[in-house]
Amino acid sequence: MTPTPATPVIDTHVILRDGDKVLLSQRGGPYGYGQWHAPSGKLDAGEPLTVGAARELNEETGVEVAPEHLRLVHVVHHKQNAGTERIGLFFLATMWEGEPVNREPDKCLDLRWWPVHELPEDIIEYPEAGLLGYLKGCEPLTEHGWS
Repeated sequence: MTPTPATPVIDTHVILRDGDKVLLSQRGGPYGYGQWHAPSGKLDAGEPLTVGAARELNEETGVEVAPEHLRLVHVVHHKQNAGTERIGLFFLATMWEGEPVNREPDKCLDLRWWPVHELPEDIIEYPEAGLLGYLKGCEPLTEHGWS
């Protein structure tokens, strides 16, 4: 029997830095309620990765970044459950404009700058794997949630 091709959800995450601080948002939706993560979202069909990442960042925070100012810094292949796997692409915004504001208060409880050496303890595990992979200079791929 021929194996079924994988159909992962593709997520884009944007790491926004201001010196030694990184911007994180606190989830207000059912998945990971109250926990922290970098601004992120699902890639739309037919959308280039950097365009999707820039769109998600702007939708959530109002920050503008040109797609060419997003540098891929880490990839996470995440097994969410038996039927769902995700590929998370983590981009560093190398140039951006605007002051971050919570543009999705129905999905986000808080938006806050955190020192990179004093991150909150309650970051959602999957995005934490990508953020720490970048911050620690690890290999560019993390496989998370696989046995």
